[in-house]
Amino acid sequence: MTETIQRSGLRWLWLSAVMFIIDQVTKYWTVQALDLHESYQILSFFNFTYARNYGAAFSFLGDAGGWQKYLFTVIAFAVSAYLIYSLKQNSQAQRWTNIAFALILAGALGNVTDRLMFGYVVDFLDFDLGFYRWPTFNVADIVIFIGAAIIILESFFSPEDNSKTTGKGDQNEQH
Repeated sequence: MTETIQRSGLRWLWLSAVMFIIDQVTKYWTVQALDLHESYQILSFFNFTYARNYGAAFSFLGDAGGWQKYLFTVIAFAVSAYLIYSLKQNSQAQRWTNIAFALILAGALGNVTDRLMFGYVVDFLDFDLGFYRWPTFNVADIVIFIGAAIIILESFFSPEDNSKTTGKGDQNEQH
């Protein structure tokens, strides 16, 4: 088992654990320090504001009546299982993919933990640029975003070797 962890992407699960803990600690602090909808200004455009998100990103389906909690929970567990499986299958050399998967895993587990404990996700990072107010979010949302951005950037800057996917490498070796 230890050898599997060292040779695979599972070695990045420590990153998932650290980001999960940071997410949960910041949410706990928010719930303890602020009343619902209470806001504490940090900068003219940035506040800590305690909000509850009953939906998904941007409160999608937030007012759907409660069934969405189960849907988003199932999706989070399915995505988490896929990411753990993928980390196990990935080589340790796939560093950026493994980091991205570990970050997304942390975010998915951080938000699903809230859903299971409270029935909603605790959000607290609130940006108001004057002309646009971004929906309140949390650390789990940040790490999901960063993980997704890494995957997108990696697809542009580190495309897979075509000989692996097209089989051309086998033809060249035969001649």
